[in-house]
Amino acid sequence: MQLVSFHLMPYRPLDLVEAAKHRSPWVVLPNRLYDPVKGADEYARHIDALVYAEELGFDAIGVNEHHQTAYGLMPAPNLIASALIQRTKTIKIAILGRALPLVNNPIYIAEEFAMLDVMSKGRIIAGFVRGIGSEYHSSGTNPYFSHERFHEAHDLIIRAWTEPGPFAFDGDHFSLRYVNLWPRPYQIPHPPVWIPSQGSSETVAWAADPERRYPFLVTFSSADLVARYHNTYREQARRYGYEAAADQLGWACPIYVAETDERARQEAGRAVETLFNDFLRQSFEMLMPPGYTSIGSMKNFVKSRTALGGGKATAEGLIESGTALIGAPRTVLEGIERMRERTGFGILVALLQFGILSDELTRRNMDLFAAEVMPHLRG
Repeated sequence: MQLVSFHLMPYRPLDLVEAAKHRSPWVVLPNRLYDPVKGADEYARHIDALVYAEELGFDAIGVNEHHQTAYGLMPAPNLIASALIQRTKTIKIAILGRALPLVNNPIYIAEEFAMLDVMSKGRIIAGFVRGIGSEYHSSGTNPYFSHERFHEAHDLIIRAWTEPGPFAFDGDHFSLRYVNLWPRPYQIPHPPVWIPSQGSSETVAWAADPERRYPFLVTFSSADLVARYHNTYREQARRYGYEAAADQLGWACPIYVAETDERARQEAGRAVETLFNDFLRQSFEMLMPPGYTSIGSMKNFVKSRTALGGGKATAEGLIESGTALIGAPRTVLEGIERMRERTGFGILVALLQFGILSDELTRRNMDLFAAEVMPHLRG
C-alpha cells in the first residue's frame, strides 16, 4: 500500500464564532479575519509537519489547491511543493491537485510541474481536478464549461509533456500557435497523474479509460460511498476489458491514532467536527453552481453526500460512518483493512492534521500512525 501524508493547511487561528456569522468560510468570508503574522506561523508549522513525514517513512506528502478560503491556505500548491523539495531528499510530492479549468493557459501548469519534477529529480505526482464548485465563484470561470475545459487542458498538458515541440494546439477553449515546453519533465514519459474526486460518474469513466488508467482518489466520503465508488471504477475497468490494479484506487480520510479509542475521540473529536462543520461549511449553490455537473451526478450527490454542506456533523457520526478513522491503533487498522477487503484499494491518503488539531497532537498522531499502523499496512 502506498501511504501519503496529506495536509489541507487550514487557517487554525480563525475566529470560528465570528466566521459562523457569514454564509461560508469560502469566497465570502471577510479577509479581515486573516492575520498575516499568525498566517506566517501556520505556514511554517504545516510545512514542518509535511517534511516530518519523510522521516517517518511515508511514500509521499500531499498538498492541494483552494482559493479564497480559510479551509486551505494553498492557492498555489506548486509554491508549497517547491519549498518541500528543498527540505526533503527522497519522498514523493503529490500535488493533489491543480484545478485545470480555472486557468487561461494550461501550458503554465505543464511548465510548473515539469520544473518541479526536474528540481526534485523525478519526485512529483500530478493531481488534476476540476475544482469544487466554490472555485468557480472565486475565479469567475463559467462552470458550464468545466468538463470541457478540464479535458482539453489535460490533453494539452500531456501533449506538451510528451511530444517534441514546437507544435500548434487549436482547441475550443485553448489555442496556442507554439507549444514548446522548457523544461521538459524529468520522469519519462511524464509525472504520474492521479485524479482526486468526490465520486462523479463522468470522472470515474474518464479516469478508468484504458488510455489513462489514472488512480482515482475518493475524498471525504463514508465507508459505504468509498466502496461504491471504488467498485464502480472496477466495474468500469471491466467494461473497458481489463482489471483495475490496487494502485488505481485511493482513499483520502481524516485519521487520528491514540493509545485508546476514548483518548483518540477526546483529543481529535472537536477537531474533526470543525473540519466538516466550520471549514467545509458551504451552501448548495456554492458547491453546485449551475452547469457544474450533470443532472445524474447532481441527483446522486443530493441523495448520498450529506457530509458536505449538510447538517451538523458529530465525531461519533463521522466515526460510525467511516468518514473518519479515529481510535486506537487496532481500531484504525481494522477500518483500513475492512476497506481493503471491500475494494482492494492500494493508495491511502491520510489526513493526519485536520481542522483545529494542534501541532502537538498532529505530531503525536503521526508518530503513532507510523509506529503502530504503518508496519501492518506495509506487510
